[in-house]
Parts: sequence; structure tokens; C-alpha cells
Amino acid sequence: MRASPAAGLRMLSIFGSANSFAARGCNRREVMRAGALGAAGLALPGLLRLEAQSAAAELRTPDSGFGKAKRIILLYLQGAASQFETWDPKPLAPEEIRGKWGAISTSVPGVAICDQLPRLAQLADRLAIVRSMTHENNNHSNLYTLSGFPALDFTSETNPLDGRHHPFFGSVLDYLEDQTGPADAPELPRNIGLPFRFSTYSPVFRRAGPYGAFLGHGYDPVWTEFEGKATGKVARVSFFDGLKDVDVDDPYLGITPESRLRISKAAQLRPDMTLDRLNTRQSLLQQLDGQQRQLNESLAGKSLDRFSEMAYSLMTSDKLRTALDVGREPLALRERYGMTLFGQAALTGCRLLEAGCPLVSVFWDEYKVVNTAWDTHFDHFTRLGDELLPGFDAAVSSLLYDLEDRGLLDETLVMCLTEHGRTPKISRSERGGGRDHWSKAYSVMLAGAGIRPGTVVGASDASGAFVKDRPISPEDILATMYHLKGIDPETTIPDRLKRPVRLVDTGKVIDELLPV
Repeated sequence: MRASPAAGLRMLSIFGSANSFAARGCNRREVMRAGALGAAGLALPGLLRLEAQSAAAELRTPDSGFGKAKRIILLYLQGAASQFETWDPKPLAPEEIRGKWGAISTSVPGVAICDQLPRLAQLADRLAIVRSMTHENNNHSNLYTLSGFPALDFTSETNPLDGRHHPFFGSVLDYLEDQTGPADAPELPRNIGLPFRFSTYSPVFRRAGPYGAFLGHGYDPVWTEFEGKATGKVARVSFFDGLKDVDVDDPYLGITPESRLRISKAAQLRPDMTLDRLNTRQSLLQQLDGQQRQLNESLAGKSLDRFSEMAYSLMTSDKLRTALDVGREPLALRERYGMTLFGQAALTGCRLLEAGCPLVSVFWDEYKVVNTAWDTHFDHFTRLGDELLPGFDAAVSSLLYDLEDRGLLDETLVMCLTEHGRTPKISRSERGGGRDHWSKAYSVMLAGAGIRPGTVVGASDASGAFVKDRPISPEDILATMYHLKGIDPETTIPDRLKRPVRLVDTGKVIDELLPV
């Protein structure tokens, strides 16, 4: 396993708590001494696990990237982005496979990407592209991508409250931080989701994925809401309405400059709620703590109490409101990101990272019609050419430059993920043509902290149908993320029955992505 520098980087003890023993290395005598002193109330198994982790730390090399990522920004392309029209074009394949567009050379010799991404092509020397993603969950496997544990069936995948789910990696990071951090709720969310709660505007499905699951709703992301106006209208093919057209004012096409993201109204002050009154209510709530003690002994109770504390903190945070106000940025910068919901959410995400939020997730989500966003069953090339690829190219390239300009990129892990890919052949001629679901081979992109730049990992075959070299799963991506965050992927957290569950089941750190 790749590993951390000997000093200055965090290693996790039981349930992921940071511990200075691990940073400097500790022997059995020190571990047992800590147990005798009752350090943090850890039981012997937890202390032995700490010892094992410390032993592993001694094998780690300073160039492994362990702990390099102080922040993470997730860019999630819901619906499944086509590998052919993004990171893995097949210009020599037959037309029914390669599609409408070709490939463009990048700043990395010998590496080409879709020719509709010219700005990202210039940044390829900062990126790592994985072209050998593969798994067996072929129907919008958001839960697998975001937690490392697949849904049992599609009914589960479309039920965010299914008790069998595992938590979103952002929720896990938030939980682990709570095991070692201060007791008070942080001023800024540790796990914030933009631009609105996942699947909010889906007319049929409420998709699983970015939620606290058995950690409790207190570890769900803090969500923003979109307050603004869309400037573009488009006809969407309604999959569940006889393939009829439905006109949609879609903010992912464009929004007004006055549009903003706000913290969900559930965590905002009502007009008649002054801070004095709020503080009084907070005091009254604290007086009820004794009566709530039995509830708070359970994980659900602790999560509920945490949710209450977080809501209070967010309601009083000027720092958060300021970070969300993209109007403080020059108009020229906002326009470079793209005056779209995804572009302005990416810029807002950059501001939140700069303000101190350690994890920001930006979702390009379906909007009012199912099988939209990156789920291009219909009008594949029209939607990619007019909406998806231009908006993606502008927003992600601007984000990378902006993080670099603000001095954040070296310590910020950028993860551009999607749940699977698209079929190698154009699947239909009617309604503009489309590519359907395909999880046998697809691509993702990473950049920033601890990622070896200018790297391509793995390969698909000549038709982009199957992995030819170095198969990689969503679990491997998450294991690598935890490693870069300074967390051993074999760390465990307690499930609803307080049984230890690994952060990822079988995932391994992808050495090729890490520094040489």
C-alpha cells in the first residue's frame, strides 16, 4: 500500500480519528500505555488497529501523496457521460462507433481527447485520465460511484432512504472529522452540495448516492438552493410520455447574472427571527439536553443533535453567505466559467474551498425531465454539441485555472466522476440518435493534490467497448481519494448495529495516479 510522509500528515485510529502517535510512529508499548490511560476511551481492538496502521505508515514513502489533499471538489456528471465524446475518443473506429466528432491533440504528447473540449485539451498536462473504468452496475449506479457499495437493485438505487445503503464518501469524511475535531459545529460545512439537493427536479426518481445513510441525516451534505432565472428554453424528449417533446426552461443552459445559490431555506432565519430570539431558543434547547440523553446515546440521536447544531451555525454564518455570493467576483471571470448553472456552481465551489470548506460537490443533475443531464438516450449529438460539452469545457477548465491562481490546486483534489459510460454504437436513428447505458468501459478524470499530472491510466479496446488494460472500479477511485486525504482505506466505521464496516470493500489505491 502507498503511504504517508512520516511527519505532518494525519493517520487515523479507530473510526478514523487523527492521532499524533500515528504521525510519528508508535510501538506496542506506547499503544498499551495509551490504552491504560484510556486515550479517548478506545478499546483494545481499536488500539491494536492503530498500531497496525502505524506499522503500515513506516512503509510509506514521502512521494506517495498520502494526506496531500486538504480539500476536495467533486464534479459529478449525472446520467453517465459518454467516454467517446469526452476522454476516450475513437477516431479510427467506424462511424457508427466514433460518432460525429474526432479527436484533438492535447498538451501531453500522444494523448488526444474529444475535439469538442479544446480548453481542457490545453490543460491535459495538469490532468490524470482513467480510461479503464468498469463495473457490473449498468443502470445509473450513483450509489456505487459515490459510496463504493452498489445498490442491490434499481428500486434501491431510486430510494435515498433505503436502510441498506452505505454513506456518501463526503458524509464519511465529515463523520471521521467529528471523531477528532472540536465538539462545536463548524462555521462552514465540511460537506456541501451544489446547486440543489440531488434529484430535486427529477419528476419520477429520487436517486440514491450523496447521503449519510447509516451515519444518519446529520451527515447528509448541506445543500444549497438555486434562486434565479433560466435564460434558455429547450425541447426535451419525454421518455415516459410517448417520446413527446416537453419545453423546459433549463438553468443548465443559461442563467441571469443576478442568479445565486443560497443555503436551503430550512437553515435560514425567518424574517421575524432575530439573533437574540434565536440565541434564546438555543439556550432553551440546551436546557432539554438531560431529557434527550437517552436518545443521544444512539447514532440516530447523535446525528439529529448534530443536525440541529449545524443548522444554528449556518444560520449565523456571515462567512458562508459571503462565500456563496459569486457577485463579488469580476464579471469577466464569471463569464469564463460560463453563465450557466453548472458554471456558476463550479465558481461558487471554488469560493467555498477558498473560504475553508474541505469538501464541495457540484452536481450536473437532470432537470424536470428524466433521462436528461448526461443521460443522452436521445438527441445525443445535439445536446452534447449545444449544451453539455461547451458548458463542461468552460466550467472545468476555468475551475482548474482559478484554483491554480488562488494557490489552491496543489492541495485540492479535483474529481470529475460519472456513474458509467455509453454504448459503443449509436443505438437509434430516431429522435436525434443516442447512446444507451454501458458500464463495461468508461472514463473519469482527476487533478490536483497528489495526482500525477499528464497521466493516462488504463485503456479500452479499439471500439471502446471493453477494458483492454488495467481495469479500475469506483471502489479503487474512492480508495485513492481516501489515501490522498490521509486516511487508510481499510479504516472502519460503525454501521447501524455498530458493526465495523470498511470504507471500501475491495478497492485498492491506484499507484499509477500517484507521484512517481
